[in-house]
Amino acid sequence: MPSIREQILSALLTRLETVPGATAKREAPLPETVPMGGLIILRDGDPGDPEVVLSPVTYLWEHQTEIEVIIQRGRDDDSAALDTLLMAVGTALAADRSFGGLAEWLDWGAPKTSGLAIDGAAALCGATVPVTIQYSSADPLG
Repeated sequence: MPSIREQILSALLTRLETVPGATAKREAPLPETVPMGGLIILRDGDPGDPEVVLSPVTYLWEHQTEIEVIIQRGRDDDSAALDTLLMAVGTALAADRSFGGLAEWLDWGAPKTSGLAIDGAAALCGATVPVTIQYSSADPLG
C-alpha cells in the first residue's frame, strides 16, 4: 500500500486532471509546446520537518508543493486565458480540501506569474501556485 504522502499527491493529481480542457502531469519537464487547453504540472515539493506528537507517535506534516499552470503565448488574450485556467484550478482544489479524509486540510496561495522562455520553442506564459497540504502519519516514511 502506498504511503499517505503518495496517496495524497496522487489524489491531488487526480483532482487537477478534472480541470476542463487542460492536461495535468506530475513532475514533468517543461515542454516546448503546450496543449491547447493549457498544462498543469504538479511538483511534489517538500514535506518539511514534521511536528511529532507522542503516545501514540504521530507525525504532523505541512507539505509544501507547487502547481505550475502554463499556456502557450500567441493569443490576444493570454492574460485572460491564464486567469481562466487558474480559476479552474482553484475550483478543482476547493472541491474537497481533505481528499476524502486523507488530509486534514489543503490550502493554496496567490499565483506568481512569469513568462517562460525555452531556446527554440514558442513562448509560454505561466504561473506557480504554492500549495500546503496538512496531514498526519504514524511513520516518517509512511
